[in-house]
Amino acid sequence: MEDAELERIRKARLEQLKAQSAARPGATNGADQEQRKQREAEARQAILNQILEPEAADRLGRIRLVKEQRATDIENRLIMLAQTGQLRQKVTEDQLKELLNAVADTKEEEKIVVSRRKGWEDEDDDLLDL
Repeated sequence: MEDAELERIRKARLEQLKAQSAARPGATNGADQEQRKQREAEARQAILNQILEPEAADRLGRIRLVKEQRATDIENRLIMLAQTGQLRQKVTEDQLKELLNAVADTKEEEKIVVSRRKGWEDEDDDLLDL
């Protein structure tokens, strides 16, 4: 039943996008772009509501408060899994944690390396001797 509902949403969204592109072959203005972004966000949220259990959705919301990009990456991955039919049931909080750990393991942490030049203080001492 969930797969059929997801497929219905996808088809409706595809038809909506086709109608929009046929109606406006030229460039869109700012209001149209804002409306398009709003509709995309609503469609995205509808899909996430269907594939996430409430606890998992809450956790993803808390992650979004701290790391917006990581939450977006996870959402994109979940939506892709749902669209390809790889999700057979709603994602639980534990499954979301596993997905987060998998993403964290594959992503290299950014490190800041500070390399200091040796003898830097000696250069200042030379200037004082003048």
